[in-house]
Amino acid sequence: MDELITDAVFDRQDFREDGLPRAEYEQCTFKSCDLSGIDLTGTVFVTCTFTGCNLSMAKLPGAAFRDVVFTDCKMLGLHFEQCSPFGLSFSFEQCVLNHSSFYQCKIKKTRFRNTQLQEVDFTECDLTGALFDNCNFTDAAFDRSILDKADFRTATNYTIDPEKNRLKKARFSLPDVLGLLHKYDIDIDK
Repeated sequence: MDELITDAVFDRQDFREDGLPRAEYEQCTFKSCDLSGIDLTGTVFVTCTFTGCNLSMAKLPGAAFRDVVFTDCKMLGLHFEQCSPFGLSFSFEQCVLNHSSFYQCKIKKTRFRNTQLQEVDFTECDLTGALFDNCNFTDAAFDRSILDKADFRTATNYTIDPEKNRLKKARFSLPDVLGLLHKYDIDIDK
C-alpha cells in the first residue's frame, strides 16, 4: 500500500470519474459521497464510517473492510466475497444491500439494522451471532449457511431451510418463523 490516510473527512464528493485513490484509510469519514461503480481493488478501510453514501456496483476484489460502519448507504450489487477475508468486519444501519453477495464470508456477530437484504446471497456464509433487526429478506438465499445464535426476531420475509442451514440457538418470532416451513408448501392458519 502506497499511502496511509488518517482522520480525513470526505464530504459530498463524487468519486465516479477520478476514483478513490488506492490507499489505506484509517478512521476516515465519508459523508454523502458517490462511490458507485468505482474500483476499490486493494483499498483498505479501517475503523471508517460511511454515511449517506452510494457504493452500488463498486468493484471489491481484495478490498479490506475492518470495523467499518455503514449508515443510510445505497449498496446494490456488491460482491463482499471478493473482499480480503482478513479482519473482515462491518455493520449496517438503514442500508439498502439488495442484490449483493456474502458468499462464503465469515462475518460473525455482524449487525444489520433496518436494512434491506432483498435477493442477497448468504450461501455458505458464517453469520454466527449476527443481528438482523428489522431487516427485509425477500428472496434472499440461505444455503449451507451457519446461523447459530443469529437473531431474526424482528426480521421479515426470510425463507430458510432448517435441513440445509445450521440454526442452533438462533432466535425467531411469530409470525415470520413460518419462513422455516416454506419448503413444505403447507397451509398454516393464523
